[in-house]
Amino acid sequence: MYVDPPAPEAWTDSSRPPQETAAALAPPPGADRFNPEYERLVEAWNAVMPQLEALRTALDKAYSLARSPQTWDAPVGERYIQDIREWRTRLAVYRHAVLTAISDRAADTPRWLPASAVTPRHH
Repeated sequence: MYVDPPAPEAWTDSSRPPQETAAALAPPPGADRFNPEYERLVEAWNAVMPQLEALRTALDKAYSLARSPQTWDAPVGERYIQDIREWRTRLAVYRHAVLTAISDRAADTPRWLPASAVTPRHH
């Protein structure tokens, strides 16, 4: 199975921009702000995770029920078990693709922007 990639880190009250090592290069306090583009990636991750989990839980439950000897008493049941197994595999691949896309984009997006930077507007 696939392992979920790292989730983007949400802003918290304790979040701070990285500090420069040389005091002369350090920006004045409050000179950085959390990147709204990065925040949208955090929100996207938080929006899709419950849906992906609900789908996985539903398919796992259906798979478990389908494998039960009380569910099927005919050989045709194996065909349905194979179908559900395939759906579970496809969902795992889809989940990995979606979460990797968000994670990769977050890795390429700075968490912090200088306060003077202009934020791009998305419509």
